[in-house]
Amino acid sequence: MRKMKLAAIMLLAVLLTGLAGCSAGSGPAAEGKEGDTKGYPKHPITYSIPFDPGGQSDLEARRQQPHLERILGTSIVITYKIGGGGAVGWTELAGKKPDGYFMAGINVPHIILQPLLQRDAGYKTEQLEPVAIFQSTPVGLAVRKDSSIQSLEDLIRMAKDKPGALTAAGVGTYTGHHMTHLLFEEKLEAAIQYIPFTGAAAAMQSFLGGNTDLLWGNSNDLVSYKDEFRLIAIGSAERFTALPDTPTFIEQGVDLIAGIDRGVAVPQGTPEKVVQELEKAFLKIAADPEVIRQMTAEGFEPKAMGAAESKAYIKQLKAEYEPLVAELRP
Repeated sequence: MRKMKLAAIMLLAVLLTGLAGCSAGSGPAAEGKEGDTKGYPKHPITYSIPFDPGGQSDLEARRQQPHLERILGTSIVITYKIGGGGAVGWTELAGKKPDGYFMAGINVPHIILQPLLQRDAGYKTEQLEPVAIFQSTPVGLAVRKDSSIQSLEDLIRMAKDKPGALTAAGVGTYTGHHMTHLLFEEKLEAAIQYIPFTGAAAAMQSFLGGNTDLLWGNSNDLVSYKDEFRLIAIGSAERFTALPDTPTFIEQGVDLIAGIDRGVAVPQGTPEKVVQELEKAFLKIAADPEVIRQMTAEGFEPKAMGAAESKAYIKQLKAEYEPLVAELRP
């Protein structure tokens, strides 16, 4: 039963992500009352990243920073609030004044799964008001070059012969990496130790340093470091354009598709006019041909989902998850 529920969770994530991609690029959020938002923004905006510097969220925020400053006409101050697979940063976001001067990067399915599976997550999904979703990364599985594991078949054999002996690095608990790992274990019917890290950069460094046997990596990291390890499978539905020589899990007999969406959110209750101004800025960046070219070359999948579309997507996904994750709650 747990196996079926895990499979259903990941399948729903993939299907709904696909639906989101198909409807990407819709119009701006509805007009709201201007109130005291006239002339927004009047001073610098903080853009908080809930993971380590150098990870996917940070890289995209740094790419967006000069564009946002030009479009919005104010300084964008990037800060970090690390811990709990993003939960510490999202808890901070939920408690901030909803005035448009504090926003944070968000990850899906993290912001849905954490409050559903952890009673002490510190925030609720609804407390994070999405502004935009602008990228996705398929998740792949890698081993070091000096590993005796040459293929996914080798890994499966070793995991079954020595349950619990292998370790795998990933980002956070009850995150996209963690849920992918749990589903992978279920499909293999073998135990592999999951080692959570505070961000993708930390997980990569530990893995390359020999501290774990395997790595659950996001596609852009896999592209950047592809010469430093052996990538044995990728979680895309079809072969990933930037990694054409890497077979999918499905090709190798493991029915697994996995990826992570990223975007930005403000605290619940932020005036609609403010959300609209931020949304327009992020969607303008998402439509920039040079930004799209850079993201694609680096191993990201560009997206352009506005505020209303992102909110509906997250709400729909949460509604589908709720009856399925009850058995997984600690």
